Amino acid sequence: MTLTQLHYIITIAETKSLNKAAELLYVSQPSLTSAVKELEKELGIVLFYRSGRGVTLTNDGQEFLLHAKEIYSSYENVLQKYRKGGNYKKKFAVSSQHYSFAVKAFVDMVKEFDLSKYEFAIRETKTCEVISDVSTLKSEVGILYLCDFNRKSMMKLLNSANLEFHHLVDCQAYVYIWKNHPLAKETSIRFSQLEDYPCLSFEQGDNSFFYLAEEILSTNEYARMIKANDRATMLNLMVGLNGYTLCSGIICEELNGNEYVAVPFEADEQNPNSVMEIGYITRRNLILSEMGERYIEAMKRYLGI
Repeated sequence: MTLTQLHYIITIAETKSLNKAAELLYVSQPSLTSAVKELEKELGIVLFYRSGRGVTLTNDGQEFLLHAKEIYSSYENVLQKYRKGGNYKKKFAVSSQHYSFAVKAFVDMVKEFDLSKYEFAIRETKTCEVISDVSTLKSEVGILYLCDFNRKSMMKLLNSANLEFHHLVDCQAYVYIWKNHPLAKETSIRFSQLEDYPCLSFEQGDNSFFYLAEEILSTNEYARMIKANDRATMLNLMVGLNGYTLCSGIICEELNGNEYVAVPFEADEQNPNSVMEIGYITRRNLILSEMGERYIEAMKRYLGI
């Protein structure tokens, strides 16, 4: 097995075409095909399905691709760092459900480093993409939550992606609303009190399942429902439409402002106040980088744990 072969496999997987990959790699298609077949013979597995429409990874190919990317990325990092005139920057990325404390911790962590020597990224995104980003090493750390409803399905999903869940904090659910909302002065809010207001939910994609939702009670019937895909839009809808969302109650005023309040959600028999177990995910047996360790420390400081 050679680094060249790994580069070939990664490029083919990205382009889904032997022709396009050959063009990008400046090799002939027969040479590319021969290199792939030699690697498949050496490994004893089939990496790609080939059809008239192109090529797709087999299950073995998908698993091998993760290792190939990890190895080739390390090679590129070493090359950038030590070659003449190299301008290597250490990289660190986080993918997260929409939590302001996760962004706040990221800000605090980044301040500890010289940005001219590091490359940072944070992605607030869909639950399935958080899992995918960490599984494929696009991000080192992912932030999401578990509860009684989604735990079994989520843990099965995490295990199949070779990921580990690390507990941070347990939270009761809160109703997050604009400070001038008619219910903002309540000491607690029942589900029945919310019937006249639109429920705001983060969009999870057309083919998403209930257990991927960021909010509890995702299986409930809502007469008024609006989906958004970013936190700023969600906040605007709270003000403009007196919308609400169900959240952890961990709100960072420094980032979100002081125009919003979190009121405890009052459970009833039909709508239990499920505990939200918030934590972070990593690849199984991964040793965190210095940036990763500092980021986890920053989250724990902010959460008081």
